[in-house]
Amino acid sequence: MKLALCIGINDYPGTENDLAGCRNDADDWAAALMARGFDTTRLLDDAATGAAIRAGIQDLLTRATAGDTVVITYSGHGTWVPDTDGDEPDHRDEALCPHDIAENGPLLDDELHELFAQAAPGVRTILISDSCHSGTLTRLNHPARTRFLPPSTFLTPPQRLRAALTASPRSPRTPRSTALLLSGCRDTEYSFDAEFDGRPNGAFTYVALTSLASLPPESTYRDWLHAIRTHLPSQDYPQTPSLQATTPQRSWPVLC
Repeated sequence: MKLALCIGINDYPGTENDLAGCRNDADDWAAALMARGFDTTRLLDDAATGAAIRAGIQDLLTRATAGDTVVITYSGHGTWVPDTDGDEPDHRDEALCPHDIAENGPLLDDELHELFAQAAPGVRTILISDSCHSGTLTRLNHPARTRFLPPSTFLTPPQRLRAALTASPRSPRTPRSTALLLSGCRDTEYSFDAEFDGRPNGAFTYVALTSLASLPPESTYRDWLHAIRTHLPSQDYPQTPSLQATTPQRSWPVLC
């Protein structure tokens, strides 16, 4: 089986930090994946609550068996919170921001690791994240917005104080998840909500899908990253797409 979940969140109630291109990103990823034979589900805006995202990922991983491929794409805000278990060199847990983050908080990288660890042996699991702190083809017609939600938006006052005392990032952490992660930027960078030919998109998503369309057959994730990096980072979009994966994962054929 080839299973996919595409998440796109423009609407962040209670934060005053809405985005524009994330629903389009999810639709574009879904179209590309369905064209490659993936059974694809979408979670958009108010459907993409923290509980729904967790349940969606868990459902795919529960259904998948050895030899299957599971792809999760996420476009929305990224953020960080102070690390509480001492496993982060930069003292920060990176996180995804569900639609209901103002009420129920973020989805931390520690929890994503636990979710992906549920995959059966032999399942190829890929997370593609177009968000800030996840690890240009044309010039914008107006200023770009970064896909970063400040922790102060959803942290309690005591948590904000701790965050203010958190040390600045020093180096990316060693990936612990069993999943391959292709991200729009490094942990210390921002991903940009952009516009191409009058249509909102994530800069990373637009470049990644444009590059995907021209990849030779049997290209690997290493090849795909190289193609993406011919366009990013750039003067307009100073973000460095990153690949966190084991050596065998880097040689997997793309989206197969």
